[in-house]
Amino acid sequence: MMPKLQGFEFWSRTLGGARHVVAPMVDQSELAWRLLSRRHGAQLCYTPMLHAQVFVRDANYRKENLYCEVCPEDRPLIVQFCANDPEVFVQAALLAQDHCDAVDLNLGCPQMIARRGHYGAFLQEEWDLLQRMILLAHEKLSVPVTCKIRVFPEIDKTVRYAQMLEKAGCQLLTVHGRTKEQKGPLAGAASWEHIKAVRKAVAIPVFANGNIQSLRDVERCLRVTGVQGVMSAEGNLHNPALFEGRSPAVWELAEEYLDLVRQHPCPLSYVRAHLFKLWHHTLQVHQQLREELARVKTLEAVAAVSQELKLRCQEDIARQKEGERPPGGLPFFHWICQPYFRPGPQEGSKENGGARSKRALEEEGSADVLSKNKQKKQLRNPRKNFDPSLKPKYAKCDQCGNPKGNRCVFNLCRGCCKKRAFRETADCPGHGLLFKTKLEKSLAWKAAQPRPQEPQQVGLGQPGGFSKVVGGALT
Repeated sequence: MMPKLQGFEFWSRTLGGARHVVAPMVDQSELAWRLLSRRHGAQLCYTPMLHAQVFVRDANYRKENLYCEVCPEDRPLIVQFCANDPEVFVQAALLAQDHCDAVDLNLGCPQMIARRGHYGAFLQEEWDLLQRMILLAHEKLSVPVTCKIRVFPEIDKTVRYAQMLEKAGCQLLTVHGRTKEQKGPLAGAASWEHIKAVRKAVAIPVFANGNIQSLRDVERCLRVTGVQGVMSAEGNLHNPALFEGRSPAVWELAEEYLDLVRQHPCPLSYVRAHLFKLWHHTLQVHQQLREELARVKTLEAVAAVSQELKLRCQEDIARQKEGERPPGGLPFFHWICQPYFRPGPQEGSKENGGARSKRALEEEGSADVLSKNKQKKQLRNPRKNFDPSLKPKYAKCDQCGNPKGNRCVFNLCRGCCKKRAFRETADCPGHGLLFKTKLEKSLAWKAAQPRPQEPQQVGLGQPGGFSKVVGGALT
């Protein structure tokens, strides 16, 4: 068996010197989307972030996310896992290594689910644990181990963090130039200075992530930071042809993607999410089709909404006046693939005292207009009311503050009541908990059972007994 390639040799030979990289995105970088991106300039793709523990225990999860089918054009491919246990991470990686070119440890996810699960960017202070995870994977795997990280506010700490991972055995490092606190409306710009400092300080290939909305951004990032490759997430979702330097009509890529989904099926929620991104700007203009896209239940129905959006766009093009400029400060008209710049908290609250929608082209509405999410709930239940003054007031549990049971004997919610009733072997009829009653019934039942009779001892030589042994002979 040949020794596995490392560092720059791995990047240049196994990954083909990839410079244009599609990020690992939960429920968004599935096979069909990866193939679409590769057709339009992506040279390397990552799988969505996979949960190592689930990957180890659930064969269906492995099949759906990695073992689905042999697809030679989906290479080079890096599988990304979130994990917080060296043994579990390596077990998952061993199950994946024959289906990819490297295994990546996610140290960049800043979302609340990562905080609750204790993985992603919430491991970045636990250097001893991370060293053990990378070291064990480097020793046990037949493919290289890589990492994707977020930066610390301090450049020097970020550099020491990267050097620690390199020393442990990381063969390629992706640096997202934002801290774990920079997310959603607070995202702000990624720091290329941090990325540049890391690149200078390590002897392994580095990919940059953050602020990539066009091919011009890619080229500028490569020039400014000196990295080997540039990774895109949001930019790629809004324009999969980003790495080609093209901004095609949205329907061109939407139709191509839907054809790929027919060949390589995936959950409808993934497809719907992709079309919401692709058609983002158009759906601010034709908002009734936004509701339709959210409502439909089959792939062909989704494709029909996409086709209707195409027809609406073609009508808008026919009505376009010569010399007309795109509204809302957009670089292109809404039917062209283009970036979406998420407004910050200040931008989003300039009007309506902070109640303004984040969607730049959405029509102004009154403060009483329900959010999209609440409108969907109201469609399912027309009698639902969102007026906080009409909501019933609940008495709170004495222990945790959740609503307590109206007939609970302990004045607790069901969860707290169950723990207390079990601990004290008590009943709470209000919550249907009968620990005391069941114990009493059990004891009464045992007491009522007839005692087993003592077996009568049968002596040797007695009728029905054993024969007597005399001098070794039976008598």
